[in-house]
Amino acid sequence: MQKHRRDLPPLDLLRGFEAAARHLSFTKAAEELFLTQSAISRQVQALEEALGVPLFQRRHRALLLTDAGQVLQQLVARQLKELREAVARITEEPVRMLTVTTLVTFASLWLIPRLAHFRRLHPGIDVRIAAANEILDLERDRVDVAIRYVAPERAPPGALKLFGEEVVPMCAPALLKDKARPLREPADLVRHVLLHDDPENSRYQAQYLQWDIWLQSMGLPQLEPAGSVRFSHYDQMIQAAVNGEGVALGRLPLMSQQIEDGSLVAPFEKARGRGRATKSTRAYYVLTAPAAFARPEVKAFIDWLVEEAKQGIAPEASAARAPASNP
Repeated sequence: MQKHRRDLPPLDLLRGFEAAARHLSFTKAAEELFLTQSAISRQVQALEEALGVPLFQRRHRALLLTDAGQVLQQLVARQLKELREAVARITEEPVRMLTVTTLVTFASLWLIPRLAHFRRLHPGIDVRIAAANEILDLERDRVDVAIRYVAPERAPPGALKLFGEEVVPMCAPALLKDKARPLREPADLVRHVLLHDDPENSRYQAQYLQWDIWLQSMGLPQLEPAGSVRFSHYDQMIQAAVNGEGVALGRLPLMSQQIEDGSLVAPFEKARGRGRATKSTRAYYVLTAPAAFARPEVKAFIDWLVEEAKQGIAPEASAARAPASNP
């Protein structure tokens, strides 16, 4: 007996899914589409049931895409972009939209929290974030701007450096109040659980983000912590640190928001001048697709990125700055 081919899910569900995947928030997706949060949640649940696979990992105060969700999000976002562009051509109303690709960690921790500031400066420009840990081809995948994390010698020709990165231990403020387990010097980590970034794909496992490298640089190669917990995604590890489950290696300036709002602290921050931070051999670079280079909305976004990198401030402070005049 011939099997029936799987029909497409209801197309109205895909729009709600794409908004939720782009914001990593049902609430923000609901605000964008003028629906309730529960309506978006039901749409996503119905889509998951229709496909037979989970699209999101629902965690406490966090929403993450599964592997299947990432694949579907990239496809749906690309198709919706093409539909918008086709409608714009038909109605002779050009859409000022740009697509940005970058690593998932950089998008969630640094870029997305700052986008509200860009939107205030340029309300007529729509931004689509294509976060992925694989490198996308700018022309083939129709991407306008890429932010890549590479060693200087591997930076693409013409790429602009945004900033480098350094690593310091971070934990929830509550851990510093535990008098039975003080955290004054790196040697005090022997009483604490260490949280490890242990991605499933070892290609993305940076050595400087590993505890054994940091401890060795502190002259403590034999230190045995009270315990260890490993995570396949960096943002999951950071959430565990915020929840007080242990000490993580935080990345600056990516973690400036958590430091600014007080959800994380750097217990050895006062001693950073004595080598408590380790520096990455890589940096963040921004490059533009040749076909997009001359577009004013792309130039506005690049200029904004460079200015944000120079400021080196947390998203809340960025959002509070007085809007500049639109170019």
